[in-house]
Amino acid sequence: MRIAVVGLGKIGQPLAALYASLGHQVLGADVNAAVVTAINSGRATVVNEPGLPEKLARSVAAGRLRATTDTTDAVRQSEIVLIAVPMLVDADRALDYTMMDAAFGAVARGLQPGALVLLETTVPVGDTRSRFGAMLEGSGLVMGRDFSLAFSPERVQSGRVFRDLATYPKVVGGIDDESGRRAEDFYHELLGAPVLRLSSAEAAEFCKLAESVYRDVNIGLANELALSAERHGLNISEIIAAANSEPQSHLHAPGIGVGGHCIPVYPYFLLAQAPHPIVAAGRAANEMMPAHAADLLAERLGELAGQTVLILGLAYRAGVKEPMLSPASALAAILRERGARPLVNDPLFTDEEIAALGLEPAPLIAPEADAIVLQTYHSEYHDLDFSRYPRCRVVLDGRNVLDPTRVRAAGMCYVGIGR
Repeated sequence: MRIAVVGLGKIGQPLAALYASLGHQVLGADVNAAVVTAINSGRATVVNEPGLPEKLARSVAAGRLRATTDTTDAVRQSEIVLIAVPMLVDADRALDYTMMDAAFGAVARGLQPGALVLLETTVPVGDTRSRFGAMLEGSGLVMGRDFSLAFSPERVQSGRVFRDLATYPKVVGGIDDESGRRAEDFYHELLGAPVLRLSSAEAAEFCKLAESVYRDVNIGLANELALSAERHGLNISEIIAAANSEPQSHLHAPGIGVGGHCIPVYPYFLLAQAPHPIVAAGRAANEMMPAHAADLLAERLGELAGQTVLILGLAYRAGVKEPMLSPASALAAILRERGARPLVNDPLFTDEEIAALGLEPAPLIAPEADAIVLQTYHSEYHDLDFSRYPRCRVVLDGRNVLDPTRVRAAGMCYVGIGR
């Protein structure tokens, strides 16, 4: 098959490499010229994705994968068009269609009769058909007659994309029966994993939002329970472990915030269309946790003004080089507002990359730190020697993973979330 993959980021790049490794001709399209140049030289730009560098290099060398900045031309040469361009919200939590609209406009200009268009980016319910299908019809072709259109959300996590693709059922839903059938056949042939074909594109869109919002609300509940445990002088980690021994309980873990492209974003796709009090409450509970972390530090330090706080981990999740909506950035901003000096360390990022985000980079051993906040539990932080921080008085364990006895043995105050 001739496949165009539009958007060569954390999802699109592995998909392009996978499909090319299976013997198909893949044209990857991205507006970032540096990404395109790297891929054409056989080098993956998505890091810490096991198997990607090898699959991509072999596919480029075999002539089955190449990249271009000309999305329209890539689509013009392809019978299958897969779109994996980010859909975000802006600083006011309003939906930001900028990248998606640009991508679909370019796709429409190159769309060929008989093509199957697959949207993998999570979108609000109805957008596949009403917004993006209508944009594709700007080509003069009619969806359902001249081209097929289906929604099939990515259900993978960075750092394990290939494993997840081979394991989790692939959800698909078409704008009509023929679109759904073609999408089901495509994914069944290429992935080998089970395919769940739903009744419509809208059902598939809602499925992705439901599973994502569930996680956000669950974490929000865990955070509220953690605050209550603090008021009662209890250990929320002990309580959740015991509660989850009952088969009906599936409480997630509390923390100092939720980051990434997905969980803190997708609830707003629902909230933009109708009021959802529980969804809004879960989002509010999670968004206030960086401020709560700052309050915990202030209680133990006496004040934040003039204090230096070392934040360990910029990435929103361990082992993943992604700063999108990281709680580290939110916490650093709050600390600055309260007169503290936040420092940020992350082994996955260079000092220049950290500084480009408006943060002050620091080495892992920063002797000037008055307090340490563990935000991301990278493997590099598993065996911290707290004795190497002579000024540190407080360690805030933002993920409840550190051994409190080791912290206290170094003469420091241990603080956990809900502990």
